Amino acid sequence: MRPLLAIDSQRGARLAGCIGRRRGGSEPGALRILARVRASIGIPLCLDARGRWRRGRDYLYIDRAYARSIEAAGGLAVHLPVQDGASAPELVARVDGLLLPGGDDFAPERDYPADVAFDLADEVQIGFDRALLAAALDADKPVLGICYGMQLLALAAGGALHHHLPTDVADALDHGSGDSGTRRHAIEIAPGSRLAGWLGANEIEVNSRHHQAVSDAGRLRVVARAADGVIEAIESADGTPSTGVQWHPEALAGPAGEGLLRHFVAQAASGPG
Repeated sequence: MRPLLAIDSQRGARLAGCIGRRRGGSEPGALRILARVRASIGIPLCLDARGRWRRGRDYLYIDRAYARSIEAAGGLAVHLPVQDGASAPELVARVDGLLLPGGDDFAPERDYPADVAFDLADEVQIGFDRALLAAALDADKPVLGICYGMQLLALAAGGALHHHLPTDVADALDHGSGDSGTRRHAIEIAPGSRLAGWLGANEIEVNSRHHQAVSDAGRLRVVARAADGVIEAIESADGTPSTGVQWHPEALAGPAGEGLLRHFVAQAASGPG
């Protein structure tokens, strides 16, 4: 029998019956084998095409915290290198869920003060990430967007961004922009939302290190805000289960960090639909 390298939940159920019948064993024995098959979570890499790592070379990179946190949550992290967007459906078919990680900035559509700096994400990377997101939504696979990933979710849903919070939002909190480093602040979560169910709370403290944010969630539902009104989480109201959070759960303990990622991995493990 040929070895299977990747098994989603539906194929796994069929395989369990196949193993049990072909080996003359019991169904529970086959299911014990499948219990060790973890949900695979695709994580696209960031692209440096500006020679920041080494002049004259393009590099792919990502914080190891993403893979480590997915593993700790019971999943299997699968890095997806930037490539032709036409490959996105085939790549998504090989994973059970998609995690869009934090990244660099989206280019503003208007001028900002000269002292506002933007570290722009490469357009090739953005195009690949968009293609992966579209493929995941078409395949009805769960998506979790973190920071840049949440912003990409909102843009794909017809939303918009604040490109620099200190300029765009009067009396904005310090969300960790510029040289201020990671901050922490409370957020309020919409009762009855999927996120509230995952975190088991309607108010919780999160970490924060960003200067861009979602200003309009488009077709997605806003389910959390900071005290200054900045959108901190969005989710799909129906259809494919997609969730976006502005904070960094991969670097956070407790329900908003480890707990959130466990729920996402479990969601991916349950299969499409």
